[in-house]
Amino acid sequence: MKIILIGIQGSGKSTQGNLLSKQLDIPYLSSGHIFRDLAKEKTPLGRYVKETMNAGYLISDEKTLEIVSEYLSREEYVNGYILDGFPRTVPQAKEFENGINAVFYLKVSDKEALWRIAGRSETEAREDDTLKAIIKRINLFHEKTEPVIDFYRTKGVLHEVDGEKSIEEIHKEITSKLS
Repeated sequence: MKIILIGIQGSGKSTQGNLLSKQLDIPYLSSGHIFRDLAKEKTPLGRYVKETMNAGYLISDEKTLEIVSEYLSREEYVNGYILDGFPRTVPQAKEFENGINAVFYLKVSDKEALWRIAGRSETEAREDDTLKAIIKRINLFHEKTEPVIDFYRTKGVLHEVDGEKSIEEIHKEITSKLS
């Protein structure tokens, strides 16, 4: 099973991704985690990723596709995966067909997303969680990623979920749509 979770930062993608991973026994992969790990590396790619993310911008489509495809070619993803934070643009979605079974859009308001991000503990907070960068990513989500939702809707694999419900209610709705 190949599942994509889409939603604005703070919508609960990683929470639901981890729950689904345990339930379905398939790995959960966040493009954000991949990029944050790369940003720690003292390499030209690492510096590029760090500077781009800290400024609140998206990594280029070409570079993102290359990095995510490389990860998904690993043996642990051969039987499926839950992917969070990718694709973020229509060109990425078109290039990345990859036999996706279902796409879940966790819909939350900008206000709710900001509230959730502001409520993260210091251990959960990230280096790129500055207010300026968060607002930039929210605006980029509306500009670049919302068209991806329509792309998957036309493909017939999109499921919209009210991401402002409880964690348990959201998980129950996702699993019911998977069966």
